[in-house]
Amino acid sequence: MKRSNFSNAFSINLSHRVMMPGLAAAALTGLMVMMAQPAKAGTIVEDTAIGAGVGLGTGVLLGDELGVDDAVNGAAAGAACHVANEELQEDGERNLTEDLVVGAVASGGVGLLTNDDSFLSNAVQGAAACGVIHVVD
Repeated sequence: MKRSNFSNAFSINLSHRVMMPGLAAAALTGLMVMMAQPAKAGTIVEDTAIGAGVGLGTGVLLGDELGVDDAVNGAAAGAACHVANEELQEDGERNLTEDLVVGAVASGGVGLLTNDDSFLSNAVQGAAACGVIHVVD
């Protein structure tokens, strides 16, 4: 009879549970960046960076520990907000309601992959990130 070491099996399973959501979120953010037009690459980087910073800040305000998952949620919201603005607005004028909804949906969806927080708290992070981006732009 083959004996299995429970601690090794548990640590392998745990590392997959921790690393896979982060890799999926990084791939999603990378895909959003690749879909952007090359001429607008500077602004998507700015929106992603602003989103990451706001994600960290709202994570602290919502009572989370300061973590990479909050930055990833905010960055994904910033990238999604930028891409949606480029695709939906011909004149380049941002729409606040649209930005808030896009940020909430993007961050809520990515949050399901990156952490165990509620969809609502992740959506709040995304909406806040896109709200700040709307004000800054």
